[in-house]
Amino acid sequence: MTPLTRHPIDAILARQPLFRALDAHELAVLLPGVQEFKVPARDVVFHKGDSLPGMYVVVSGQIKLFLPAAQGTEKVLTLVNPGGTFGEAVMFLDGRVPVTAEATQDSILLLVQKNVLLDVLDHNPQFARKMLASLSARLHELVHDMETCTLMSSMQRVACYLSHQAPAEGGEDFEIRLDSSKQTLASRLNLAPETFSRALHHLAASGLIEVQGKRIRVLNRERLKNFNG
Repeated sequence: MTPLTRHPIDAILARQPLFRALDAHELAVLLPGVQEFKVPARDVVFHKGDSLPGMYVVVSGQIKLFLPAAQGTEKVLTLVNPGGTFGEAVMFLDGRVPVTAEATQDSILLLVQKNVLLDVLDHNPQFARKMLASLSARLHELVHDMETCTLMSSMQRVACYLSHQAPAEGGEDFEIRLDSSKQTLASRLNLAPETFSRALHHLAASGLIEVQGKRIRVLNRERLKNFNG
């Protein structure tokens, strides 16, 4: 990973959702322990079994967290987008990281060193609550993923994923640009890539979506949300 120097780190940090509760003094306390890195697409940030020096914040790009498996296959657990964080749970547990992190796109990350982060947590209850909320949201996401993989058909999983990409406001139709490969998204949904492609084709044939490369247009969000396959 190549360090960047052209962006003021305090300004970048202040824009991230998790750190907006910090005042200028608290940001200044953090700064000596924050590094900015550029991670090229397909570069590994850390491997399963590594010890982490702190937590990571995604400024731009995307990071996938996955479990490596035999024959080069992998199980994608989550995709971390700009504003998201990863590595904090292992940091608190003082253990080895159970997943591998890899950039799916050219990305910029912040590494926040553990010692300075814990110092801010000790002195800022609001920041501690936001950190707890972030970890709780991650837990709920994992529970939802387990439910999706065990109770839904392959078609329903894809429909559910697409419906969750809907903007907070808008009409019945909206457009999605897939920011990961179909293989990565298929693994995220616990599907084979060809099954994911067949599901997209079926949803398109059902008049729910239109597919053009990485662009997917949802024609009726309510019908897609309630799709039973």
